[in-house]
Parts: sequence; C-alpha cells; structure tokens
Amino acid sequence: MDIRAQVAMVFHLDKCIDCHTCSVSCKNLWTDRKGAEYMWWNNVETRPGTGYPHRWEDQKKYKSGWTYDEKKNKIKLRLGNRIKLLSTSIFYNKAMPTIHDYYEPWTYSYENLFNAPASNDQPIARPISAITGKPMDVNYGPNWDNDLGGSRIYAVNDVNLDEYTEEEKLVLLKLERVVFFYLPRICNHCVNASCVASCPSGAIYKRGEDGIVLVSQQKCRSWRLCISGCPYQKVYFNWATGKSEKCILCYPLLESGQAPACFHTCVGRLRYLGLILYDSEAIVKAIKVPNDKLVDAQLDLIKDPFDPEVIAAAKECGISDAMLKSAQRSPIYKFVKIWRIALPLHPEYRTLPMLFYVPPLLPVIATVKDKIYDLNDVDSENLTPLLTNLDKLRLPLKYMASLFSAGNIEIIKQVYRKLIAVREYMRFKSTGVGDIDVINKALEDVNLSPQLAEDIYRITALPTYDERFVLPPLAREVGIESAIDPLTYRQQSGFGLRTEPQRGG
Repeated sequence: MDIRAQVAMVFHLDKCIDCHTCSVSCKNLWTDRKGAEYMWWNNVETRPGTGYPHRWEDQKKYKSGWTYDEKKNKIKLRLGNRIKLLSTSIFYNKAMPTIHDYYEPWTYSYENLFNAPASNDQPIARPISAITGKPMDVNYGPNWDNDLGGSRIYAVNDVNLDEYTEEEKLVLLKLERVVFFYLPRICNHCVNASCVASCPSGAIYKRGEDGIVLVSQQKCRSWRLCISGCPYQKVYFNWATGKSEKCILCYPLLESGQAPACFHTCVGRLRYLGLILYDSEAIVKAIKVPNDKLVDAQLDLIKDPFDPEVIAAAKECGISDAMLKSAQRSPIYKFVKIWRIALPLHPEYRTLPMLFYVPPLLPVIATVKDKIYDLNDVDSENLTPLLTNLDKLRLPLKYMASLFSAGNIEIIKQVYRKLIAVREYMRFKSTGVGDIDVINKALEDVNLSPQLAEDIYRITALPTYDERFVLPPLAREVGIESAIDPLTYRQQSGFGLRTEPQRGG
C-alpha cells in the first residue's frame, strides 16, 4: 500500500439555508480584485436548476473529466490528449465556458447619485460592466435562479432532467414551487484531478502532504485547458493577470490551525473538514469500474486509520503520528466510510472528488396531493411508514441518484433509509411518537445500532467546533516549525521587538 493523506470535506445539505455567507466571505477574501470579478470559488445553487456556470454538468458541451472505455479498459480525458489539444485549441477552444456562461459582472454608477445636480427627477445608478466599464443591461447572474426564480427557464433545463420523460418533467413542473434544495459547491480537490492532467505546462498540481490542488502562478502559461478539463468548472481565468485561479481551500489558514473562510462563517454549520487516508496504488482500479460501482470503489479506496497495517504503511510513506491521530478523529471518515451517508458529487466524472454530500431529506419525504402539502398520505406526526415505502417521494430518487451515485438508485435508497431511520429513532426517543419495533427493525436493516443513530444525530445537530473541523498539523508547517523556532527567529532578526525611537536633528 502507498498511503497518502488527503484533506477531505463533507457538506450536510439538509442544513444549508442559502444565506450565501460562505460565498461572500470567500469573495471578500480571495476574488475581490481586478480580473476576478466574475469568479465565485464558493457558490450556492438551487436544485433543480442549471447552476453556475450555466449547465456546467453538460459534458456534451464542455467535454470535461474522464471517460472509461470498458472494451479497451482504458481511461482518457474526455477533452482528448493535452498535447494534441494544445495545437488545436490554443487559439479557440469551443468547449470552454465563456463569460456569458458565467455572467458579466457589474457595478453601478454611484457617482451619478452623489454628484447629480439638483433636479425635479430622481437620479439613478445605472449598471456598469466591471469588465468594459460601459453601461449594460443585467440579464443573468451567478444565482439568477435562486429559490427557483425563473424556473421554467432554469429548473426545467437542469442537465439531470435530460433523460426524464415529458410526463416526469410535467410532474416536477407542477411541484416546482415546493421542490428544491440548495447545493453549495467549492473545488473538490480530487484525488484523480482531470484539471491537473489537462495542463500542458504542469502549472496545476496536487500537494503531496495534504492533497490540496493549487495553480502555480509562475508556471501558468494561459493555455486554459485546466478550465476545460475540470468537470465541475471550478477553475477560472483571470483576464487581468493572464493566469488561471481556483479555490485553494484557504491553505494559509489551515497551516495556521484555522478552518477555511467558507467553513468558519457557515451559518448552518453544515461543513465538516478532516483528514482521510487512501491507497494511491488502488486509484487506477477504482476508476476503471462501471458507473454503478464507482461509489463503492471510491469508498474502498479510503483506508481505516485504526488498522495496524495501514498505520505502518502510512509511517513508511512519511505520514507523522500527529497526522494519523487527526485521521482517526476525522468526522469525514465517519460520515463517508463508517456510516456511509455522504456521497461524492457526480462520481461518473471519475475524478474521485474529496468533497462529499449528505443528500437532503426535507425535499424528499413529502408530496403534494390536491394542492395540499401531504406526507405520503400518512399522519404528519408519524413518518414511520416512510421507512418501508420509498416509492412515493416528493423529489424522485432518480434525480438524487443522478447527482450523487452515478445513477445507482439502490445506493441513494440505502442512504435515505439510514437518514429516515435516524430521524424516526430520535423522534421516538424525544416524543414517544412512532412504532419502536418498526424503527428498531429499520435500524437493523441498514446496519445501524441505536448508539450509532445517536452519534449521527449528535454530530449532525449538536457538533462542537472541534468536532466539525479536525484540522491536521500540515507537514509543510510542521517542517518549518521543527527547523526554526518562531520566537528565537523574531528575537535574532529584530522583528517585533520594541526599540527606542531614533532621535536626531
């Protein structure tokens, strides 16, 4: 085994309230500058919807990620060989999103408000393009379809609905005002990152000590094939500097023992961060499986941090005891591997993303009948029948499977059975409502004990800061601190020392 350490994340979608605090905090910290006006390293999308950039999941258009040829048993970039691409797409790459797919950023002519002369007419501030500086008409934005605004244009064009029949789409359209949830997205810092494989100059790379994917601003030559290579469209081009940029997972904060900005400011406390261990020798095997087996293959890639063999192999690969302890305390390992209630977004792209999502339960457990909000024709105070009936759902499991399990409905069903069983158990424990025999049987069927159900509830509903963010002592920072004592360095160099002010004529 070749054990590697990877900083991984879990987003619990039932807790996202679409406040965009995460997006704004990231924007203020990293992309509030010239050339980055249109960039949202963190964005929150309403689903069903087309997302940001527009229909980013449409790989027929963008040709991103990896494809697997089962007959030849080969993995290749969907976009093609990067050397060939460099010669054919250097001047024009039709598979790359344009500014219109994102949106043209704008500000307002506020000076017209402040400096307008006295008049009988109310002065206005016209929208001004942040790129050209000219007046413009605003007709699209990064969250233009928020809360299903304009859903007959956006929600109906969700890529995950492309394979639906017209009858199925009509059902969703009738319920469009009550069927939606929020999907926050950042860079997945994938194990098998296709953006890294797409870059001809080797500017985009994956850090060995923690798996964070970064772009070297010195090596970047503006080929922009990394943008086309990323199937999640989370690499951007700065038109002012001529360099590619992306989410860096706030690694300067991580190295100082702090959570990334979007994690730290999250109002719903839906974000979890920790370290996992994976076997890099098994990557090729994990991506060369049919779509319906991709989730299981990715989970098999993640190794038990308590296994003596894994610990020994990790130490041989240079992983410190402190990193191993962080991996053992990681909430990500529990969500993904032990409880198996967190799934990767679009695993069929075969990038092995290290951002996992707990699918939302609220948009699923209810239906609308005769224009009345109805919980699957059962008593609203007793959801126990849902434990045995997942056929009549408010949002089809087919849609959720398209997002989180590469179309494998059985995997998504198993996750929802666990989530409903935990909810029912905790409901019964606190209110006494429900059939405890049915609930216990449901827990047993999904391999959960009452203690595990309480653990899932506690870390979901009542997590402390240290439970949500188990920040590993990153190797880079540990190496510097072991070589140089910060206090001694400051004293020897004179930095930060109080001295008498110079007096002179």
